[in-house]
Amino acid sequence: MMILNGFTFPLNDPIPIFVIVLFIILLAPILLRKLRIPSIIGLILAGMAIGDHGFNLVANGSIDLFGKAGLLYIMFLAGLELDMAEFKKNRYKSLVFGFFTFIIPLGLGFFLCNYLLHFNFMASLLVSSMFATHTLVAYPLASRMGIAKNEAVTITVGGTIITDTAVLLILAVITGSIEGELNQQFWLKLGFSFLVFSLTVLVGFPFVGRWFFKKIKDDQTTHFIFVFAMVFLGAFFAELAGVEGIIGAFLAGLALNQLIPHTSPLMNRIEFAGNALFIPFFLISVGMLVDLKVLLKGNQALIIAGTLTAMALSTKWIAAFITQKIFRYSATQRNVMFGLSTSHAAATIAVILIGFNMKIIDENVLNGTIILILITCMVGSFVTANAGKRLAVEESGRVPDIINIQERILIPVNDTNQTDGLLDFAVMINSSQQKTPVYMLTVMQDEDRLKEKVVLNNKNLEKAIKHGAETDTKVQAVTRVDLNMADGIRRAVKELLISDVVMEWSDKSNTATGFLFNSLFGTTTQNILNSVWETVFICRFSYPLNTTAKIILVLTKNAEYEIGFHHWVKRVVALSKQAGARVQVCCAADTQKAFAKEFAKNKVSAEISYRHFEDVEDFLVLAREIRSNDLIIAVSARKGTVSYHSYMETIPSKLLKHFEKNNLILLYPEQRQSEYLETGVQPEDLVLTPIQDQIDNFNKLGRAVKKIIRGKQR
Repeated sequence: MMILNGFTFPLNDPIPIFVIVLFIILLAPILLRKLRIPSIIGLILAGMAIGDHGFNLVANGSIDLFGKAGLLYIMFLAGLELDMAEFKKNRYKSLVFGFFTFIIPLGLGFFLCNYLLHFNFMASLLVSSMFATHTLVAYPLASRMGIAKNEAVTITVGGTIITDTAVLLILAVITGSIEGELNQQFWLKLGFSFLVFSLTVLVGFPFVGRWFFKKIKDDQTTHFIFVFAMVFLGAFFAELAGVEGIIGAFLAGLALNQLIPHTSPLMNRIEFAGNALFIPFFLISVGMLVDLKVLLKGNQALIIAGTLTAMALSTKWIAAFITQKIFRYSATQRNVMFGLSTSHAAATIAVILIGFNMKIIDENVLNGTIILILITCMVGSFVTANAGKRLAVEESGRVPDIINIQERILIPVNDTNQTDGLLDFAVMINSSQQKTPVYMLTVMQDEDRLKEKVVLNNKNLEKAIKHGAETDTKVQAVTRVDLNMADGIRRAVKELLISDVVMEWSDKSNTATGFLFNSLFGTTTQNILNSVWETVFICRFSYPLNTTAKIILVLTKNAEYEIGFHHWVKRVVALSKQAGARVQVCCAADTQKAFAKEFAKNKVSAEISYRHFEDVEDFLVLAREIRSNDLIIAVSARKGTVSYHSYMETIPSKLLKHFEKNNLILLYPEQRQSEYLETGVQPEDLVLTPIQDQIDNFNKLGRAVKKIIRGKQR
């Protein structure tokens, strides 16, 4: 016990406890994401730090109420977010994959735990069922790459319903048998009570929910409280039936699945409450139980952690391999199935924590499971990202479901004195025959003198409106009141059906404070790219565009497979025509063929040449050939998409360093936005994988060695 300024540690007073926990929820994911640690692991590590195995700041049991609520909430969301329509569509194949991805980890895992690690029967059954469950952590990657409708992905999602439900049934047997033996009376009692409980939840809850939503139509707060009450009512019924409450919460999620649309305001409130409060409290409470110092006390803990992780990965791969052979899928589809189904997260923590609290497993298994979660999430996202890119390329012949056919340009305004160049560029790339206006957006924060500032801003934009009129272009001023620039732009893009965002290149974060803030919370540009998935042009103009002699267009590998490829090629063609500049394209051979084909469709007699580069980083050798009046357009990509490569992170700084006097444009094509996020996991957690970064580093090292060897041979 430690006493500091009247406070006794560990703390029992709820006020300082809430202060500590809330700041952990705020800062831990942000800080640890910079270390490439997923948010779900970051909160567990933070819990370890404040618990009695760490700095002993918070007393054990002080946040149990919120922790238990978070445990139920995480399982409720697991049932609520499952896509039942996709499951019904491919239910037979999903049943096959679900069977294999459940029975293989369960069978081999039981053999490992019982005969090699010498766990008792109940511990072996619990841990092996943990191998069987999986969480769709890497699904956002598949969604972004446009492969979410591929059969391999849909049956993996469907298989999740099968395996998670089966694991929870096993958990019901384990928890129900703790107080008695597995005799005939036990099975009859458990079977009858579980049947009554299941029918009550799966039949009764939808009936009550449908009646309630019809009677209470417009009260969103009451809707949320009703759903919240049904979660805990389902957990209470489960405990009355003699099984764990999380089973009731999961079934409540399945029961209400069809009544709560995934895009509804109610769903947004449910996810917000869980992700902001209940689930972080649960993860922190789990961390307070973990003692990683056990790993240093002997080889046993390390052996268990390594063995559990290896078994979890290998059994999921075997299940994907057998399914591939049965349905004659490609190796790429098999790898996508493995990547999606190998990640262990929410359900795994729930199952293992219950076993730990019941004394079925010891702290070695609990600690080993935390390591298993960390490694499987990394491997799952890495495999899905790489296999997903290949699968997206294979499906490139299929026409995308949604293509932005609108041609509306938005220019966010930071400085009204810098709008002329951006407006000239917007006019030059506008190839539409329809004279739609160019929107000039100003985002302001709500304050006392807001009306005065809006009037003053509109007056300052009069110059831009007149400038547009000179080119027979209508400029429409738009003012939004929002929290920040990124949110204002995101909402304006949706409301105005914007196809292209033209924004100023900002490099004003040179101060120490600005660098620290941007490194933790992301720059405004990064935040805009994370929320706006239409075509974005980031422009740095040092001189008028009409003096451009040549356009240097740098394309990354796989750029032709993005859904916005056709759109931005048309924009570049229009720019070359208006500026009267020839085009030099730097890209790989396959990308060159696709670009030439698309360029020809526009039927523009422009002078075009190609420079072959397998590695786009090599385009910097052109520095001696590029003149100061050349425009450089570098086609980049958002993280986790088909054409993204890690070296893109350094392209802006390299352009500024080597081509400071040139006009520069970073072009981010229209790409697919993720429509699903696993609870407790952020998009950044899925694409910033240390494995991918290290492979990229090895590739760079290999290329450098080859260049040295070639130089010596000459």
